[in-house]
Amino acid sequence: MGLILKVSMEGATKGRIMDKVSLTVIQLKDYLFLLLENGLLCYGKGTDIYKTTEKGLRMLEVYSGIN
Repeated sequence: MGLILKVSMEGATKGRIMDKVSLTVIQLKDYLFLLLENGLLCYGKGTDIYKTTEKGLRMLEVYSGIN
């Protein structure tokens, strides 16, 4: 999930996320659902772009500190 948030920091389509993170369509759908439900990622309906939210950026900071 951290990689998805990282790829989506500047905005990314599903295809770009799949390519960068190496996920299947089913895995991607599950992860996107979780990230959207928890407010870590937002989706632009008109643009089909996923973007990391402020909450998601904070989570990435914590995630980076753990690694």
